[in-house]
Amino acid sequence: MKTIGLKGVIGLFLMLVWSVSIQAQSYSEGKNYTKLTQGQTTQSSNKIEVLEFFWYGCPHCYQFEPTIAKWKKNKPANVHFIRVPAPLNPSWMPHTKAFYALEIMGKGEQYHEALFNAIHVERKKLFDMASITRFLVSQGVDEKAFTSNVNSFAVEMRARQAMKLSKNYKLNGVPMMAINGKYTISAQQAGGYKALIEITNYLIDKEK
Repeated sequence: MKTIGLKGVIGLFLMLVWSVSIQAQSYSEGKNYTKLTQGQTTQSSNKIEVLEFFWYGCPHCYQFEPTIAKWKKNKPANVHFIRVPAPLNPSWMPHTKAFYALEIMGKGEQYHEALFNAIHVERKKLFDMASITRFLVSQGVDEKAFTSNVNSFAVEMRARQAMKLSKNYKLNGVPMMAINGKYTISAQQAGGYKALIEITNYLIDKEK
C-alpha cells in the first residue's frame, strides 16, 4: 500500500482550501442577484457590459462611490463600464441631464465626484437645474456651453434612454448594478458595497 508523503499531504490540503474558497465565492440567483426574465440589448457587442445606476442625491450612491471608483480603475479589460443617472423620480431629472451635458462636454469624470461631495459633504441643495448650474459655473464650467448642452436634443435623448433602461431593468432603488443585460444586483441584495463588487465580478466571470 502506497503512503502519501509530506508533499502529497500539503498538496491535498491546498486543494481542499482552494475548493472551500471556490464554494465561498459562489452566489445564488434570486438571493444574491436577480436574473432578468427578459434580457436587455447591450451597447457593446465584444465586451461584457456593466451598468451602474445611481442618483447624485442618493446617500447610498455617495457611500458606494469610492468602492466603484476603485473597481473602475482596475476593472477587467473585457468590461465596458457605463454609469446611468437613473431618473426614477421626475425630481431626479435635473441630475440626469446635468450628468449627460457634462459627459458631452468631456467633463463628466472631472465633476462627478465634485457633485457628490457638494450635496453630501458640503450640504449644498443642488436639486434643480439653476442651483446645479450655479455650482458648476463656480467650479469653472462654461455656463453658456453647459446650458446649451442641457437643453440639447442629444441630452434629451440620453435622458429618455436612462429612463427607459431604469424601467427595463425594473429598478426600485439605487445604487444598482446590471451585468451584460442579464443580471441585476442591489446593495441590499449583496449585503454591502464590497459584496456588491464581488458579486459583480462573479457574474462577469460567469459571462466570459
